[in-house]
Amino acid sequence: MDSSQSTSGREIAVHGSRIVGVVSCLPSREVENAHFLSQFEASDIEDVVKMIGVRTRRWVDPHTTTRDLCRVAGLRLLEGLGWEPKSIDAVVFVSQTPDYRLPATACLLQSDWGIQNSCIAFDVNLGCSGYPYALWLGMTMIQSGAANRVLLAVGDTISRIIDPKDRATAMVFGDAGTVTALEASESKDQSSFILGTDGRGAENLIVPRGGFKEIKETLDPRMVGKDPFCLYMDGGEIFNFTLRAVPLLISNTLRFAHQDITSYDAFLLHQANLFMIKHLTKKARLPIERVPINIDSYGNTSCASLPLLMTTNLRSRLSDTSLRLAMFGFGVGYSWASVSLSVGPLQTVETIEI
Repeated sequence: MDSSQSTSGREIAVHGSRIVGVVSCLPSREVENAHFLSQFEASDIEDVVKMIGVRTRRWVDPHTTTRDLCRVAGLRLLEGLGWEPKSIDAVVFVSQTPDYRLPATACLLQSDWGIQNSCIAFDVNLGCSGYPYALWLGMTMIQSGAANRVLLAVGDTISRIIDPKDRATAMVFGDAGTVTALEASESKDQSSFILGTDGRGAENLIVPRGGFKEIKETLDPRMVGKDPFCLYMDGGEIFNFTLRAVPLLISNTLRFAHQDITSYDAFLLHQANLFMIKHLTKKARLPIERVPINIDSYGNTSCASLPLLMTTNLRSRLSDTSLRLAMFGFGVGYSWASVSLSVGPLQTVETIEI
């Protein structure tokens, strides 16, 4: 594994592994914008549609968790690939909405899927940047020889932690769980990652209480009147961070991968905000027809947004051929991550519902 630093993050090249399948699982409950008319003015809702781009989203019921979505996605993926559970060497669960503070949800999924006790299993507490981080972790384990087959369970149920009275978050987020299968490969293809962090922006996207440290309203006046057990987001600060970090991340990713824009079949950007995606696309001079968008149908699905794009917008193409993809995750932390790699043809790539 080769590693170096750039102004946008740590650059890491990984070899010897590939994505062989991806399944996304969505809640069957579809929430239209009309749902919010009892809480907000019609003009407020229209503003969200114009800026954020969300017209409908999927929400879990009160008894369904991210683990439930990932469990179903993982079972479907194992069936589609024809993999025996005993052949899985590692499970990584990436989410900020786990079942419990402890134990790790990855341990529960290992049991759910009937995987051998010698399996490596652990959680990673990341949101918007989580999918490239998960790919880096899984591929690094395979390259090191620690694993031959890895399942990456990546998803969030943010609807469980939003304040229905908070216009900044109530209409933005959707729920989804995904599972990606990685396997050792003799291919010479390189997966090129850039990973970065700036924790100074942590309090701009945060759940102030629920852990072991609490943010006091007296210390941050933005929290006054907010439910401290719900997600707080300073949209302006998040937007400014994105404009600072992501254009550089895009250009450095292409440079590090030794590729130019014409080399890519698609550029997958975290589905945070439709205006933001279009602005970044224009600023980075990416061809808009190669930047898939599904935030209108599913909302901001946090760390699940990139694999969900693969199983919705790119499903048919990934089933038939290999695509050169660049993926970019950015947001809560502040944290950002990218990967340039070839994916496909995949034996199993689909979106299911429960």
